[in-house]
Amino acid sequence: MNASQTEAALLLPRIARGEADAVQACIDRYGPLVWSLAKRMNRDVTTLEDVVQDIFIAIWKNAGSYDPKLGSESTFIATIARRKVIDQHRKKQRAPKQEPIEEASIVGEDAGLEGVDLGDDARRAREVLRQLKPEQRSLILMSVVQGLTHQEIANRTDIPLGTIKSHIRRGLERAAQLLRPSDEEVQP
Repeated sequence: MNASQTEAALLLPRIARGEADAVQACIDRYGPLVWSLAKRMNRDVTTLEDVVQDIFIAIWKNAGSYDPKLGSESTFIATIARRKVIDQHRKKQRAPKQEPIEEASIVGEDAGLEGVDLGDDARRAREVLRQLKPEQRSLILMSVVQGLTHQEIANRTDIPLGTIKSHIRRGLERAAQLLRPSDEEVQP
C-alpha cells in the first residue's frame, strides 16, 4: 500500500476534518477494540456503556492531535481507551461508600405522639408519591431517599440531566399541590 492509500484509510484525520461518515466508520472499525479494553476492568454493563461512550468522545475530541508518524491509529485509540478506563476505575474507587443512616429513636414524654405524627406524615407522603407519574416518583426517590445528585441519577439511568431536573421539579410541584389543603379541609 502506498502513502496516499494509507492516509486515505486513516479515519482520525477525517474525523478531525468533520466528516460525518468517518465517525461511524471509526465506531465500526475500532468498536471491538474499545469494548474489549473497557471490559477488562469493568463488568457492569451500564458503567461499561458509559465508559465506551466517554472513550469515543475523547477519540473525536483528540482526533486532530493524531500523528501517523508517531504510531498507528489503533495504538492511538487504544491509548485513549486505556486512559479512560483507568480514570473511570480510579473514580469508582474514590467514590464514598454509602451506608444506611440509622433511624433516631424518639425519647421523652411525647415519644408516642411524635411517632404517630411521623406515621401519619409518612402515610400521607406515600399516598402523594403514588399519585405522581412513575418516572417522577422513581427519580424523586433516588434523589431524596438514596441521596443521589441529579448528575449521579443521570449517570445511572442514562436519562439526560435536564430531563432529570425537569421530572423532579414537576414531581415536587405536583406533590406540593397534592399536599395543600383543599377548600373543604380548611375550616374558618
